[in-house]
Amino acid sequence: MKITKTNIDGLIVIEPEIYKDNRGSFLESWNVKNFQEIGIMDHFVQDNQSSSSKGTLRGLHFQNPPYTQAKLVRVIIGSVLDVAVDLRSNSPTYGKHYSIVLSGENFKSFYIPKGFAHGFVALEDNTIFSYKCSEMYNKESEGCLLWNDKNLGIDWNVCNPIISSKDKQGLYFKDFKSKFND
Repeated sequence: MKITKTNIDGLIVIEPEIYKDNRGSFLESWNVKNFQEIGIMDHFVQDNQSSSSKGTLRGLHFQNPPYTQAKLVRVIIGSVLDVAVDLRSNSPTYGKHYSIVLSGENFKSFYIPKGFAHGFVALEDNTIFSYKCSEMYNKESEGCLLWNDKNLGIDWNVCNPIISSKDKQGLYFKDFKSKFND
C-alpha cells in the first residue's frame, strides 16, 4: 500500500495494492494491522454508505466532542471531490482544507482524523461512497459548516449543487466555536 501524507497533519491518502487478472480485481480496503503500522489506531465502529446523483453535495459535517469521529472514506463506484477542513483550534492549519478526487477507478482511500469537518460532491451519477467511523453517530453533537463559505476558499467546481435543507443551514466558519484540540 502507498501512503501519502498531506500538507495538513493527520490527513492521509492511502492507495492499496490492486491484484488484477482475467476474473477482475481484488484489493484489501481495511486491515487493522497494516493501518496500525502507518499510525491509524482508531477502532472503527460504524460503516456507512451513500448513493448520490451527479452534483449532490454532502457536508461539511462534523461531530462535536465527546462524539468526535475519525473517518476512513472511499468511493466504490463513480467519483467525488472529497474535502476535509481542520477544526482543531490549536493546529497551525486551523480553518484550512484539503481536497482530493476519490473514485471507483483510482481505489484511493482518505483517512480523516478526529477534529475535521468533512464533505464531498458527487462528480458522476450513481456514485457510491463508503466510510468507516470511529464513533457512533450522535444527533445532538452533529454540526455543519456552510459548504460555500468564501472564508474557507473551497473550490467545489459546482455552481448549483443538490444539497439538503440541513446543509443549507450550516455555520459560517467565522461563527464556529471550536471544541476541538489537536
